[in-house]
Amino acid sequence: MRIVHTITDLRAALAGTQRPAFVPTMGNLHEGHLSLVRQACEKSDVTVASIFVNRLQFLPHEDFDSYPRTFEADCAKLNAEGCSIVFAPKEKDLYPEPQTFKVQPDAALADILEGEFRPGFFTGVCTVVMKLFQAVFGTTGGGTAVFGQKDYQQLMVIRRMVQQFALPIDIVAASTARADSGLALSSRNGYLSDEQRVQAMALSQALKSLAEAARQGGDLAQLEAQAMDALRAKGWTPDYLTVRQRSNLLTPADARSGDLVALGAARLGGADGTRLIDNLEF
Repeated sequence: MRIVHTITDLRAALAGTQRPAFVPTMGNLHEGHLSLVRQACEKSDVTVASIFVNRLQFLPHEDFDSYPRTFEADCAKLNAEGCSIVFAPKEKDLYPEPQTFKVQPDAALADILEGEFRPGFFTGVCTVVMKLFQAVFGTTGGGTAVFGQKDYQQLMVIRRMVQQFALPIDIVAASTARADSGLALSSRNGYLSDEQRVQAMALSQALKSLAEAARQGGDLAQLEAQAMDALRAKGWTPDYLTVRQRSNLLTPADARSGDLVALGAARLGGADGTRLIDNLEF
């Protein structure tokens, strides 16, 4: 496994390669990330994983400086999974000058849900992903990129970006990796105490209950409000618990129509607690 830090060195390492598979990460890797790498290895003989904590997608009050950075352990895990190349740029390597050109996603998709509570988040995501795509695929004729379904809205935004820019990249959605308890694996789970890890199961349970209630019919807005109240009663601070259409994340006319997804984001441990997200298709 090669470790490279600049776009020039990455392209040199990929010289002569056709259609590699790529997994972008911010490091602090867990089994969820590694499952993406395994899927990428099945798609191509050459797999690239990036490790880069992207400042552009963090709001001023969020945890950019304290975000866990575990580079040596991450590389050991990637090597064990058969990853070919680790692209680990420094900030000056990926952004040698202020990134004044940015990718602005469709507001109808990107300014709702996560975008409402984290304004500018998807602009930061799209900008860094576009730059990483150019670095990895710019000289290889395209390839495959694997993203986790846990970040449901992000996956949709990236797919739409690839479609609208006609990028020669196949986006593969990987199922959400979960602990035995049902908790969706996330780097931010590392902020949770043992007691909070048990409490954290309440988010996925709340989404399951909301989906079951929506299947029965009734006023969807009322069902969502009840789900939020129930989660608050357990000590959470929810941003949203909602049912949307899978195709466009709009509110369905009839929640019994199928092809829906329940999505949630909430903080555990008070308003300044750890923010977790999850989703459930139904």
